Amino acid sequence: MRILRSSFGFSRRLKRLLKVESRRPVESESLTSLAWTPPIQIFVSKEPGIFVLDQRRRFSIMPEIETNQRDSDLFSPPSDVRGMTKLDRTAFKKTVTIPVLRVRKEIVNQLMRSLKRAVLQRPGTKRVIEDPEDEEIRLIMLDPSKMLTENSFEKAELSILEKFNVNPQISKYNLELTYEDFKSEEILRAVLPEGKDVTSAFSRVGHIAHLNLRDHQLPFKHLIGQVMIDKNPGITSAVNKVNNIDNTYRNFQMEVLSGEENMMTKVRENNYTYEFDFSKVYWNPRLSTEHNRITELLKPGDILFDVFAGVGPFAIPVAKKNCTVFANDLNPESHKWLLHNCKLNKVDQKVKVFNLDGKDFLQGPVREELMQQLGPHSQERKHSMHIVMNLPAKAIEFLSVFSSLLDGQPCNEFLPIVHCYSFSKDANPAKDVQQRAGAALGISLESCSSVHIVRNVAPNKEMLCITFQIPAAILYKDHTLNLENHEHPPLKRQRTEKAFSEEKTQIASTD
Repeated sequence: MRILRSSFGFSRRLKRLLKVESRRPVESESLTSLAWTPPIQIFVSKEPGIFVLDQRRRFSIMPEIETNQRDSDLFSPPSDVRGMTKLDRTAFKKTVTIPVLRVRKEIVNQLMRSLKRAVLQRPGTKRVIEDPEDEEIRLIMLDPSKMLTENSFEKAELSILEKFNVNPQISKYNLELTYEDFKSEEILRAVLPEGKDVTSAFSRVGHIAHLNLRDHQLPFKHLIGQVMIDKNPGITSAVNKVNNIDNTYRNFQMEVLSGEENMMTKVRENNYTYEFDFSKVYWNPRLSTEHNRITELLKPGDILFDVFAGVGPFAIPVAKKNCTVFANDLNPESHKWLLHNCKLNKVDQKVKVFNLDGKDFLQGPVREELMQQLGPHSQERKHSMHIVMNLPAKAIEFLSVFSSLLDGQPCNEFLPIVHCYSFSKDANPAKDVQQRAGAALGISLESCSSVHIVRNVAPNKEMLCITFQIPAAILYKDHTLNLENHEHPPLKRQRTEKAFSEEKTQIASTD
């Protein structure tokens, strides 16, 4: 991982640099608190980042910390980094005043439990440090927004301090923070224009951080990319999508914002391993739950037809359940990595892989298998057949292929169940998807389908999955059936199965 560090930056392994502040005692002050006095002389060693503190120090009285110094402001980066477009880590140095309590090291653990309310609660910042003056003493960092004077301690806390013979007087430290001490969101909020959204979340694909930057963030894109790498262990490359997904091959152009340009990656999802070139295939880690949901619907012996299989996130887990899988993808790169991942996960003997257009796959291998499964010798078979169509931008358009796809009459009541994905910007997205899918099939699906909301893709845009069993009157050329207000018996029966019930989202009718 390529991370540049300031030659004089502080390491977390080093002691915090404690700067000195002092003033003369005032007779009117009844409590003598501890604070560092004469300025510390700092000797920079020949080793970068190593500082040696002069030993000539003593304690003096601490002035009261101002009450308007709140935690959120106190631990924000310096204001002069606003507008920075090229990351300068040295510009993030900042000295903050922290109240501390001086205690013997052997009682620290007991006190920390009792002083939980008063102790500084900031992830990544040490709450206990060694007193440079005395190795037997520890300094407990206190919350600067709560602990102003010793009167800030609650009665129970004072009792604990008295029990352990601890002086409740509060001292202060001038603690220097550096780039390493700030969270990514804090850094970006300080750098980007005030009031604008910041980017602290991303999709992680192996070692790659995939961001979708907005227009106002683009001038800061390289800085944002480097911050994502710096603040997320294991991330060595940050990329930004620069166009919409290609509906043909479902990949998109991307720009490397920072880090290495290696797009070959390896991910783990639901205990399965996938390898691929992220720049040439479709992969969305946000669909992990959906991949598992569909997998749970199938039972050993069932058949899955995965029309837009990608690199195998549906096909491989289903094959592991001893199901027969027909997996297809038009993208040659996806087809290549699908074959590779089937072997990698040891299911290559259970998955038949194709590199066809979705329509050709349905009218070819799928039709042939359906004719065999639903033929006269299939009456004793009790397994289900599922067709997954995960191409939300266009999958509904492929539903028309099912019209009169098969010849003859059905000899098996287990007609295929379709799981078709789609996007919707409608005010009632579930009903919208039902109507569009029904129009493609030439049948009303309102009484014989279920809709599952997968995720929110963008403001006012949902990704959904509509599930239904293809009626024989649609699937067979010569089969006739009154489709109005009809729920096909096999679908009605299968709705009672636990797995199918768990995935169902009932569509409420609107006035």
